[in-house]
Amino acid sequence: MLLFHHPFSFSASSPTGLSLRASVDDSPGSPLYRIESLSIDARIQRFINITNARASYLHMVRVDPDSIRFPVVRDAFWYAVEFTIGSQQHRVKLLLDTGSGLTWTQCLPCQNCFPQRLPIFNPRSSTSYALLSCDHPLCQGTDSPFECEDGRVCVYNARYAGGSFTGGLASVETFHFPAGQHRMGSYPDIIYGCSHASHAIFFQNTDVSGIFGLSKAPESFITQFSASRFSYCFAPFDNALPHPLILKFGDDVPRLPPPLVRTTLFVQVPGDTHFHLELLDISVAQHRIGFPADTFQVRPDRTGGCIIDSGALITVIDANTPGVNAYVEVMRVFEAYYGSKGLVRIPPRQDLELCYQLPPTYKDFATLTFHFNGADYTVAGKFVNIFFPDSFCVAILDSNFATMLGAWQQQNKRIIHDLGMGALQFSDEICINDVGY
Repeated sequence: MLLFHHPFSFSASSPTGLSLRASVDDSPGSPLYRIESLSIDARIQRFINITNARASYLHMVRVDPDSIRFPVVRDAFWYAVEFTIGSQQHRVKLLLDTGSGLTWTQCLPCQNCFPQRLPIFNPRSSTSYALLSCDHPLCQGTDSPFECEDGRVCVYNARYAGGSFTGGLASVETFHFPAGQHRMGSYPDIIYGCSHASHAIFFQNTDVSGIFGLSKAPESFITQFSASRFSYCFAPFDNALPHPLILKFGDDVPRLPPPLVRTTLFVQVPGDTHFHLELLDISVAQHRIGFPADTFQVRPDRTGGCIIDSGALITVIDANTPGVNAYVEVMRVFEAYYGSKGLVRIPPRQDLELCYQLPPTYKDFATLTFHFNGADYTVAGKFVNIFFPDSFCVAILDSNFATMLGAWQQQNKRIIHDLGMGALQFSDEICINDVGY
């Protein structure tokens, strides 16, 4: 490992659009609502566990090309969307994940399904249901998400670390989404997975019955939908109760004027459907660290790089970067900054390494800037940290797999994934005002 030193000092809805209302997991409208029974420490520990699981998942799908790219161990815990499927408009709630491809829900008959509170979908009761043909391109080839079994039925199977599993039939169905007040929009021929068997799925015993995938994978909803843009805006976590999120697609995505929006192109990584960004450098409190040019590039073993992903709740910085430990260097600058302010460091809380006592009137928190190719993404100081009644911790974790821009550092940002442009767009926004029907 090469040593890396840097000097620093601090002074003291439309015809081609769609909007979905999504319940945050800790809001009363969510099937995972548990905020009243969780302490601050318990909530933060849950965020950390989710992020660590996400980092392990991303590494796992890279090194195992036969895995179907959607998580089954918590990854979509962040928020859920509710809609109906089939000719009988069967109600489902699916956890939404920008890092997953396939949309799937449990279906009858179940060989080994996990318990869910809503009735399980019965495809035999729907006249719009069909099996995906083995002749379909998604069911052919070694890189396809599905495979043809016995030359007659297209199936999917996924196994993950810890023994989690889901599998079933690749299917086609009509999805019905709210298209405004008292109106529904129907979208036929959506490819999804009818799960008939699973094991060790995290969200059992809730209303949630599967996952709603929004990655760049060919089987994801955003790829199948007629528009190629989607957008969200995360209201701050420090609200008494998190507000519902409005997920916007197609022409419902706002068109932001150039002075307000910043744009950076996605990095195309062969065989990887996550949203990679070209990260050039990182600044803390306007101090640019000056990482070598290849620090955040994807490595030959397909680890590394930088990903934006709502499935990772807390930002992760790669500790396995070549020549220099990027995580250590970033945290070193944070430590120097708060040391220059005279703050008293305290022991770590959970896995958050850098924590300080919080003086009653202190507000001079360090910003965090990701210098992407063509666009600087600056996180306000209050959204860099996690706060406790008398202390705060820098909300950054380490990883040996990749750098991930997580949901915590996406608060009060309009985030637009534009697959047609091949770019991420973002701007500052008061997300509490992002109210839908």
